[in-house]
Amino acid sequence: MNTAAHLLADAPAQLLPARELMAFTLASHIILVPLGVALPFITLVMHYRGLRKDDPVALLLARRWSAVMAVQFAIGIVTGTVLSLEFGLLWPGMMGRWGDVFGLGFGVEAWAFFLEAILIAIYLYGWRRLKPRTHFWLGVPMPFVALMGAFGIIAANSWMNTPQGFTLDASGKPVNVNVQQAIFTPMFGPQYWHFAVAMFLTAGYVVAGVYAVGWLRGRRDRYHRLGFTVPFTVAAILTPVQFVLGDNIARQIYHKQPVKFAAAELVWETDTHVPEYLFGRLQEDGTIKGGLKIPQLDSILAGFSPDTKVTGLTSVPASDRPTATQATIAHWAFDIMAIIGSVLILLALWYAWCWFRHRDLPRSRWFFRCASLAGVASVVTVECGWITTEVGRQPWIVYENMRVSEAVTPTSASSLWTMFGLVVAVYVLVFGAFLAVVLKMRTRWRLADAGSARALAEGPETDTPYGPRPEPAVGGDGPRRAPGSEL
Repeated sequence: MNTAAHLLADAPAQLLPARELMAFTLASHIILVPLGVALPFITLVMHYRGLRKDDPVALLLARRWSAVMAVQFAIGIVTGTVLSLEFGLLWPGMMGRWGDVFGLGFGVEAWAFFLEAILIAIYLYGWRRLKPRTHFWLGVPMPFVALMGAFGIIAANSWMNTPQGFTLDASGKPVNVNVQQAIFTPMFGPQYWHFAVAMFLTAGYVVAGVYAVGWLRGRRDRYHRLGFTVPFTVAAILTPVQFVLGDNIARQIYHKQPVKFAAAELVWETDTHVPEYLFGRLQEDGTIKGGLKIPQLDSILAGFSPDTKVTGLTSVPASDRPTATQATIAHWAFDIMAIIGSVLILLALWYAWCWFRHRDLPRSRWFFRCASLAGVASVVTVECGWITTEVGRQPWIVYENMRVSEAVTPTSASSLWTMFGLVVAVYVLVFGAFLAVVLKMRTRWRLADAGSARALAEGPETDTPYGPRPEPAVGGDGPRRAPGSEL
């Protein structure tokens, strides 16, 4: 029997469904996180442009984005709450033993959710009831509160990767907790900035992608041009920054979590002059099947020299490292993330070249085809980043202090599989409702832009964002546009 089979046979029966349920919930929630963290900032950038240039199109975009932001936040609360509950329900061993050490991060996130809900409500309420400048400044705290929520989550996760801020008593329980050390662990800085920039970059590409599709379909008006340019510019500026941060976090993992680095790079034996593999599959005997081998590159990337020694998976016992399958999953996720990041840099450079040369958007349809896919590709990189982080840490839930199998719930596997099915069904309904609402909003906005009588009857979407709501004029031909509603 091979090593992976041995480890699987020794694991509790409930471990697999608990892992699958947690993975599904996290993967679903993280789709919404970029918009939750970064859409307030992008909306405020557009809002500021509208006020500064007295631009009604920019104000209209900001107002519409704020509506999407509110719907997304409501869905995010549902998925985020489920995820928080699962920490206690699925992993009571970890929360019961270590909750006093790293639990502050979850408290910070809860406060951030609470504050963000209030701020979003005020921002939405203020479009027609506050003075323009007052309304804008009341919205400014939103991005900072969103980053505070990210702070709490990354503080907890970075502690799980590099735990510190405690000592263990004779029975193995953590005592003498130092909250500051538990929050600001060696991996906190690299993880937080890498994650935060990823959220802004991804949200920029997602929002811009919507207008890139409209551009490809022939909607070349200023509304679509501005809706594309502002978020894409934010994302394009951050793309090379993210590449540098990604390189930095990889080096930090090399130094502080060498076994995880070995899994992500498929390094079996500790050695120098280690080659880099693009994709490929690690076998139980340490050989690599398939993939593209680049001699010495892994050592060069790790320490800028082919003489750099890279720790291999065999430096620790098989029970203390990811299995061959887990290492392959982490490696593929890491490679996909790096390749997409490199392609996005080329897209950002294409955009910058055309802008600085002609002060205009690229005219190639291929650029807009790529831009329309950039948002989806960015979400994929976010998913891959979390896969690398979580799968590469196996078998530890608290690195080198507690195994995942030690933390899992004693609830029966059949009950967990039933719960998994229910969660999947609920999430399908929730995300379906989210998509239906967003598509309904899109349809309504298109009708409003076209001056449809139906849109005027349904609501004031064609009015100017600020000021009192004029009643639609009614004549012999039905509702007509109110004055100042040419947006």
